[in-house]
Parts: sequence; C-alpha cells; structure tokens
Amino acid sequence: MADFSISEMQEMQRTLQDKYRDKWEPICPEVGQNKLLWMVGEIGEVIDIVKKHGAEDALAQEKLRKDLVEEMADVLMYYNDVMLCYGITADELKQAYTGKFEKNMKRW
Repeated sequence: MADFSISEMQEMQRTLQDKYRDKWEPICPEVGQNKLLWMVGEIGEVIDIVKKHGAEDALAQEKLRKDLVEEMADVLMYYNDVMLCYGITADELKQAYTGKFEKNMKRW
C-alpha cells in the first residue's frame, strides 16, 4: 500500500467540507480555533483508550487497535481542517517539519 500523503488528506477534507457546507462550520481562520479544540478532544479519546486499557492491549487486541486507529484518523481529520483554515499547504508543512527535524538532529 502506498503512503497516505497530507495532500491526499487535505483533498478529502475539502470534499467533506464541500458536502457538508450547510451543516458544518466553514473553513476559515475564524473557525481554526474551534477546529483545534475539536482536535484536542479527539486526542483525549486516543489517550483514553491507552489509559483505560493499557498500551500493550491497545497494540494487541484487534478491537482496541481498530478503535485507536479510528480515533487517530479523527485527530488527523481535524488536523487537516486546521491546516485548511489557516491555508497551510503540504509543502509549507514539509519545509517546517524538515527544518525542525534538522534542528532537533543537532540539539544534543
């Protein structure tokens, strides 16, 4: 299976946003904070799975792993919404990520 790119995720989020534009908040900078808060809520759900069931069970038990991965997908969906709200492109993210990586590689 090929890697799943940020660009692919963003395009899927645009499609979802277009489909539900009458029901969901618009993608714009003013809504970015709300999307961040929803993303934090989803991160909490990921943490709850590991906290309640333990890291080993979250890795080994099929149902828990499925739930964990699904919650991680929710996090990524909101993450991509935030990027769209602020007009952050996959290329900008790659440059920033690469810069942080290089900085961290020289840290200690």
